Amino acid sequence: MSCAKRKFMHRGDRCRWNTEVMAVLFAVLVAMPAGCEGPSLIPEGPIPPYDGDYPYRIVTTCGMATDVVTIVAGDRAEIHGLMGFGVDPHLYKPTRNDVKVLSEADIVFYVGLGLEGRMADTLQGVARRGTPTIPLGERVSESFLLALDDGQWDPHLWMDVGAWSQVVGIVARTLAEFDPAGAEVYAANAAAYREELAVLDDYVRRTIDSIPRETRYLITAHDAFGYFSRAYDIPVRAVQGISTESEAGVDDVNRLIDFIVEERVPAVFMETSVAERAVRAVVEGAHRRGWDVSIGGDLFSDAMGPPGSFEGTYVGMIDHNATTIARALGGEAPAAGLHGKLSP
Repeated sequence: MSCAKRKFMHRGDRCRWNTEVMAVLFAVLVAMPAGCEGPSLIPEGPIPPYDGDYPYRIVTTCGMATDVVTIVAGDRAEIHGLMGFGVDPHLYKPTRNDVKVLSEADIVFYVGLGLEGRMADTLQGVARRGTPTIPLGERVSESFLLALDDGQWDPHLWMDVGAWSQVVGIVARTLAEFDPAGAEVYAANAAAYREELAVLDDYVRRTIDSIPRETRYLITAHDAFGYFSRAYDIPVRAVQGISTESEAGVDDVNRLIDFIVEERVPAVFMETSVAERAVRAVVEGAHRRGWDVSIGGDLFSDAMGPPGSFEGTYVGMIDHNATTIARALGGEAPAAGLHGKLSP
């Protein structure tokens, strides 16, 4: 059976096919060699229009991608996010159930740029079967991307609200190509959401700008805030590198402690999806050198807040981060954030 025929199966037929081949598909995907993080094997080109039942099925990876796709798609699709609260996408390995869910998808969205590194082979396998598999970050203009020293791109694009707003448009255009009958719905949803993001972007800019220059340093667990630094003019230092798979060496920790003590940085920040021990080691090291740096709070970096909470949305996640950073570093921000919805 060809990939094209599989893609246009109606739901009942597709489910019967999935039952028959699931064990084989899982075995093939997990047997693929690990370590490839690029998108080079994912087919590009026009997406054939959907020709199945509604609502169609979208599968996404991390919460930030799930949130934007859910808003733009509206009630025309069912969305299944693979990664929940507190899940680190750098370290996430697909389960047997994930492979099943992906095999039943009509279209898949993920961030790409190496973020879901351990899922790369699985996503490429799904794409080769004919399912549209869209790496959002790799559809963004390079002018919005942040280059790393090793020639790769920083995948944490959502930390710049203006850049993430471009992703909203990419999702809308992709869904309009996939489901032309819903094009007007997707365009309207995207336009309304981008207006909301413009308000958020302005709030973050004003809030971070209120932090005095002498205390405006953002120290975090891993290097996920490069886009935030660039967009909102706040220098960033981190214990770990871009990926949480990297380990901070003793020299790296000591250099960071030296910086905190010399610059009299008042607070450092935990991340909800990263282990606390490295940041606590930095705090203890600074204390031994005579500087009492505090823990300014937990930031959402690679995962959003709990489901059903305001922080469990992209807007709430960024509102929380900007408000927490500003208040801990001597800036001005309302305790409940831009919309008055932040948890105490």
